[in-house]
Amino acid sequence: MKTNTTLRSVFILCLLCLFAANPSTAVAAPPALTYLFPAGGPRGGTVEVTASGTFDPWPAKVWVSRPGLTVTPAKDKGKFTVAVAADAAPGVYWLRAHNADGASPLRPFVVGTLPEIVESEPNDETAQAKVIDAPGVVVNGRLAKAGDVDSFAVALKQGQTLVASVAANDTLKSPMDGVLQVVSPGGFVVDQNNDRRGMDSQLTFTAPAAGTYVVRLFAFPATPDSSIRLFGSDACVYRLTITTGGFAEFATPLAVAPDGGIVEVTGWNVPDAARRLTVPKGEPGPVDLFHPLLGNTIRVRRESGTVTGKVESAGAPFETTVAGRKGQPLAVRAESRAVGLDVNPVVRVLGPDGKQLARAEPGKLHSDTALTFTPPADGEYRVAVSDLYGAAGRRGVFLLKVAAPEPDYDLSVPADRIAVPPGKSVDVTVKVARRNGFSKPVEVVAEGLPEGVTLATKAPAGKADPNAVVVSLSAGKAGVSGALRLVGRVAGEPALSRPARAPNGEFDEPTADLWVTVSDTPVSPPPPKKKR
Repeated sequence: MKTNTTLRSVFILCLLCLFAANPSTAVAAPPALTYLFPAGGPRGGTVEVTASGTFDPWPAKVWVSRPGLTVTPAKDKGKFTVAVAADAAPGVYWLRAHNADGASPLRPFVVGTLPEIVESEPNDETAQAKVIDAPGVVVNGRLAKAGDVDSFAVALKQGQTLVASVAANDTLKSPMDGVLQVVSPGGFVVDQNNDRRGMDSQLTFTAPAAGTYVVRLFAFPATPDSSIRLFGSDACVYRLTITTGGFAEFATPLAVAPDGGIVEVTGWNVPDAARRLTVPKGEPGPVDLFHPLLGNTIRVRRESGTVTGKVESAGAPFETTVAGRKGQPLAVRAESRAVGLDVNPVVRVLGPDGKQLARAEPGKLHSDTALTFTPPADGEYRVAVSDLYGAAGRRGVFLLKVAAPEPDYDLSVPADRIAVPPGKSVDVTVKVARRNGFSKPVEVVAEGLPEGVTLATKAPAGKADPNAVVVSLSAGKAGVSGALRLVGRVAGEPALSRPARAPNGEFDEPTADLWVTVSDTPVSPPPPKKKR
């Protein structure tokens, strides 16, 4: 008995030594990418990036959501070189690490228009503040430990306006609720902002006198806890724009027709050359505009039939007139929070005699408003928009659309990553969310399907569900993987093509960028959204 136990121990020890000497014989797993540092880079630049997560085996490959970036693994595990093309469009790029066994969740990498630096310690105290001597710069940093404060010194002339803007929780999902302050040459806090955009801060400060001012950043945990101290961790990665140059706040109109148009930029220090920007012709949806004289991108939308309005004062709601036909519903939608502005829209529909016929307000804090109204008679009706809390002014801008409800649909799938065992098939249920009486059949096809993977629509076993389409993905050999999209199509109506979207982990917007891997390794579930 003792001899058998000894032999078993020797055998196990030999196996462990074999795995240690030959790591490639160990069980592999899909990469797990949790965050990147730095989380962005400038156009035309090359950035050495450290990726947090697990990468066995190494090196891992990286897929990028659109052209403009080339990501190359370095010799050291978790290190990548990101080369940003000189003509790369500024904005968010989504990266996904992958190997033969699967892929990681998506993580954002931001391409900017300004020069960029990496924050270095020590800089907790104002006397240690790192000097920013460029007119505009993006600081890639992180609040790495509890109590961490990052400080940056900027020389300002009297009357010069400084903009400081943090991208952390909203864009990168860093677990921090950041606070920005400006400290005067005399050591006094002269400006502060918390939560301008979600949990990210932004402030503008005009110097009352010439001198060196300090911009400092610290944070509390994004998920409140019982601690009473400043928060920090390796995951508290941020991008801090500090500039005395042009910085856009928003552009009006907030939407133009798909044929394109011109928008007017509102912001700070905006030069005349960057005041009017062209929205190129394209598909309906959001588009990010930029100009080399602006320190940030600005998002507008391509959409027909919209009006951009403004609540000028608390007692003066915006009003517009629409024609109504008896018994024909009108859908009214007012958006401000969704486009990063401040109106909490209260929408009222008034009859020809001024009597209120319908009213709606946001269903929750910091949200927008929609209602459907059926005119009781032919005639002109007034739509009035005000703010729920009486706010108005510069940021009291909103997008209004009044139109007959259009039949439409959306598609969704439960996960963004799909594992297909070699020689087998996997069923994926594509949910069809129908709106406003849309009843036409939807066909689901695959775009960009990797070679060796096939897709077929699976006939229902019983009565067909009009709100679901089941497709089957099949593959022969292991080691095949790649990005794909599942797209809904309606016969004879190309304008009704819609991509299927999946939850994108803790990020608010779902993703249409799916991934399939031919492997026996199951896909791990995405991290849940953190409660706020």
